Amino acid sequence: MDLHCEEVNQMNRKEFIQKVGWVFEHSPWVASAAWENIPFESREHLLQMMIDIVQNAEESMQLALLRAHPDLGTRLQMSEISQKEQAGAGLDQLTKEEFEDFVSLNQCYVQRFKFPFIMAVKGQSKESILAAMKQRVHNSYDEEFNIALLEVYKIAGFRLNDIFIV
Repeated sequence: MDLHCEEVNQMNRKEFIQKVGWVFEHSPWVASAAWENIPFESREHLLQMMIDIVQNAEESMQLALLRAHPDLGTRLQMSEISQKEQAGAGLDQLTKEEFEDFVSLNQCYVQRFKFPFIMAVKGQSKESILAAMKQRVHNSYDEEFNIALLEVYKIAGFRLNDIFIV
């Protein structure tokens, strides 16, 4: 699905949510709110608008957005786009030991922070992701909440890049 900004600016709310709502994992409310700000000058303008919406949302909405993401490296049900992103980082080819490490770290992380470990995996390897998990599990809640949101924004940016023609 290749989109031009002109096309996006002519969409009604329903079309916009259908075409762009998925870039923030299972959180079409972000696109719905962004639609209120049409027209967009560029893909970057749209992304910044969506980031601003999340930044200004209530913490409960931000937490729901974080919790909508799948655990990395597990075989739990996830969206098709998440499957492709994780496969690109080799997370679909973990050894039994690596898989157990991911499951264990994910469990520790979720127990500590009450949301899954989130990392934009494009350009990453299973080793770099595992190293980040091992490091970030020791962060404070506030620090990790903010890092997780920044990673969500990176993911949304990658996803918009994949569908927009500049």
